[in-house]
Amino acid sequence: MEQLDQTDITILRILQKDSKKTAKEIAAILNLTPSPVYERVRRLEKQGVIKKYVAILDKKQIDRSITVICQVSMRYHNEAFIEKFEAQVQSLEEVQECYHLAGQVDFILKIHTKSLEEYHDFVKTKLSKIENIGVLNSTFVLKEIKHSSEYYI
Repeated sequence: MEQLDQTDITILRILQKDSKKTAKEIAAILNLTPSPVYERVRRLEKQGVIKKYVAILDKKQIDRSITVICQVSMRYHNEAFIEKFEAQVQSLEEVQECYHLAGQVDFILKIHTKSLEEYHDFVKTKLSKIENIGVLNSTFVLKEIKHSSEYYI
């Protein structure tokens, strides 16, 4: 993979802030012509540096204002159980993020629901059905201080 130069990094920063910016708009910011900007963006996409473009929604306006950080500890730590958990959590649409950790907790899940009741139902009818979960520890977010989809580059 090619090294990112300063122009690539600037393009990535611009697109992280607003992925709807056109090559023409980016070119104007960089004092370049649109064609090389377009080619750079396509190269970054082809290399996998840019994975996809998304719309970031306001969770309150889509009625998903409850954010829960759920710590999951497994009973047994063999490869089959871990792979099965990872596969099953992929299908849980309430789970926005899942991380496999080293330490006392095996997985961290970031979950969004409409209400505490909906979260309770989610745990009871979906999450607790996954085999080999030993301990679930749920922490409820009171206030979101910082939320960013941007990487520092």
